[in-house]
Amino acid sequence: MVYSPLQAAAKYFKYYIHAANSKGHGTHSPFVFEFITRVINDFTKYEDYEKIETLRKQLLQDKTELTVEDFGAGSAKTASNIRSIASIAKNAAKPKKFGQLMYRMVKYYGFERIVELGSSLGITTSYLALANPSAKVITMEGSGSIADEAAKNFRKLDIKNIDIVRGNFDETLPLVLENNATIDFAFVDGNHRQDPTERYFQQLLPHIHNESIIVFDDIHWSEGMEQAWKNIVAHDAVTAYIDLFYIGIVSFRKEFREKQEFAVRF
Repeated sequence: MVYSPLQAAAKYFKYYIHAANSKGHGTHSPFVFEFITRVINDFTKYEDYEKIETLRKQLLQDKTELTVEDFGAGSAKTASNIRSIASIAKNAAKPKKFGQLMYRMVKYYGFERIVELGSSLGITTSYLALANPSAKVITMEGSGSIADEAAKNFRKLDIKNIDIVRGNFDETLPLVLENNATIDFAFVDGNHRQDPTERYFQQLLPHIHNESIIVFDDIHWSEGMEQAWKNIVAHDAVTAYIDLFYIGIVSFRKEFREKQEFAVRF
């Protein structure tokens, strides 16, 4: 079950009081210090931000209704499979601070082979693609109607480096990975249930390398997602992870002699 607003608030309060500040002071890991100071605290107003956020504003006003196929945990806001584009933009798309953070991650680390599980309307996908126009971005979306809208949005932004894959991740992810030997960056933002989330992690593992990063969405969204996060970061392949509450970031750098765990206010 999804946590209630009161439960979520309590979870966030516990995270906040234990998390490190976003200045990097007292952080002994060079990787995490670099991530905080060069990525989190990069306050540059990139031109791409405005383009994408202008599109988001348009989508938030779009009352067009779509029939949505949902293969995951569903929406926390409605049980209906008829949803307006405006409601999807409001409730399903990641807020700009997270889209822009991932933009900076791709830009700073120069990721070129990117996979996203859960396109939604393509807002975060656009951030990933525009951060490195030479990158190949494969975004996967279960609902055909939402995928069609995402494709329209990519055309509006004149983005050329995105391939969109439609269908249930259980069927499409193995095919995507079969054709992509290595993955630099993956954003897992679909299904939002424990078993599928852990399964996607296991499927991605053979395709990651020392510099790869995987980001998981909504790691404190439900008891199941919290357990999935705990199991993922306990895996031997994971050498460092950063909990930003709404997303979790996993690294696999073998130069770390001991597993490094951090919670950072963001």
